[in-house]
Amino acid sequence: MSGSLLPSAEEAYASPDAQGFFGPYGGTFVPETVVPALEELAHAFDEALGDPAFDAELGALLADYVGRPSPLYRADRLAEAVGLGTVWLKREDLNHTGAHKINNTLGQCLLAKRMGKRRVIAETGAGQHGVATATTAALMGLECAIFMGTEDIRRQALNVYKMRLLGAEVVPVADGTGTLADAVTAALRHWVERVEDTFYVLGSAVGPHPYPTIVRHFQKVIGEEALSQLREKGARMPDAVVACVGGGSNAIGIFYPFLRDVPADERPLLIGAEAAGLGLETDKHGAALTKGRPGVLHGFYSYLLQDEAGNPKEAYSISAGLDYPGVGPEHSYLKDAGLVRYEAVTDREALDAFALLARTEGIIPAIESAHALAMLPRLAAELGPDASVLVNVSGRGDKDMDIVREAGLGA
Repeated sequence: MSGSLLPSAEEAYASPDAQGFFGPYGGTFVPETVVPALEELAHAFDEALGDPAFDAELGALLADYVGRPSPLYRADRLAEAVGLGTVWLKREDLNHTGAHKINNTLGQCLLAKRMGKRRVIAETGAGQHGVATATTAALMGLECAIFMGTEDIRRQALNVYKMRLLGAEVVPVADGTGTLADAVTAALRHWVERVEDTFYVLGSAVGPHPYPTIVRHFQKVIGEEALSQLREKGARMPDAVVACVGGGSNAIGIFYPFLRDVPADERPLLIGAEAAGLGLETDKHGAALTKGRPGVLHGFYSYLLQDEAGNPKEAYSISAGLDYPGVGPEHSYLKDAGLVRYEAVTDREALDAFALLARTEGIIPAIESAHALAMLPRLAAELGPDASVLVNVSGRGDKDMDIVREAGLGA
C-alpha cells in the first residue's frame, strides 16, 4: 500500500473521494443491477444535505422523538473502581429504542420518503438496528421487513418480539451461521430483486458507497454533542475516547468530530474495541482489524477475516452486534493512518465490565458497549490515575439479559 494514500497526523482529516474510497478502502463492488440504485441514493443524499428543510425535519425528530441530546454523564464511582481520574459516559442507551441506531434510521427513512419509496428493509444482529428501523417505519407509515439470522433470532428474542409488535416482518436467515453477516447477504440479495420499490436501511458504516458516508453523517451527532457538552461543563479534553467496533457506526459517530474538529496536537487518543471472543489465539473471535487482512465483503473493500483461500471466515462474539467478519472501510483507513488505535476485548473482559458498570453506576449496558468499557482498566495502567476517558455507551442491555444470566452474572 502506498503511504501517500494516508494522511499524517498533522494533516486535516479528509472525507472519502468521489468514488467512496477512504484511502484504498471502501468503493463499490456490486452487481451492475445495483449500481443505478446506489447512484440514485448518492444523488438523493447530496440533495438532502443541501436542503435546510431536511436538516430541520431530522433535527426536530432527534430532539422531540429520540430525546437528543443524549446526556454526558460523569461516572465517578466507575472511575474510582478502574483507577482513572474521570470517566465520561455518552449515554446513547437513553435514546428512544435504547441505542444509537435510531439516529441513522431516522435519517435514512427520511431519505426513503424523499425518494418516493414506500417500503424499507434492513438487516440486524443484536436487534437494535432492527427495532430502530421498525420503529421509524411505523412512525413514517412505511412497509418494513427485517432480515435476521436464526441464531440471532434465538439470542435476541425480545427484540424480535418488539419488531413484530411494531408491524415489521422478521425474515429468518438460516444460511451460514445464522448471524449478522448472513443477514446482510440476504438483505442485499433481496434488495437487488426489489430495488425499484425498496430502500435498504443499512445499519452500520459498511456496505458499498455511499452507505459508509451516509451512516457517518447521521451518527456524527454523537461526537458533536460530546464536544459541545464537554465545553459546557468546563471539562478539559479527555485523554482518550473509546467505542466498540463491529461494523463501526457508533465508533465513527463519536470519532469523526474529534478527527475533523480537534487540532491534531489537542486530539485525544481514539480507541476502537473489537471482539476478541474466546481469544485471538482461537478461531472464535470477530477481530477483523487485529487479525484480518484487506478483502471484499458485501460490496466494499476493507479489513476482513479470511481463510487461506481468501473466503470470508465466520466471526464469533458473545455480542450479536459485534459478530461480523468485516469492518467499515473508514476504520480500516484510520487504522493504517495511525489515527485510531484498535484493540480486542474478550467475552470474559466484556462481561466483567458489564457487571462493573451495573454495580458501580446502576447502568446496565449492551454487551457491545461493555467491550468499550473493558478498555478502562487498560487505559488506567497506560495513562495514569489522573487521566480522563470518554466512553460511548452505544446501547442498553435489556436485550442481553438471557445471555448474561446464562454466563452466570448476578448469580
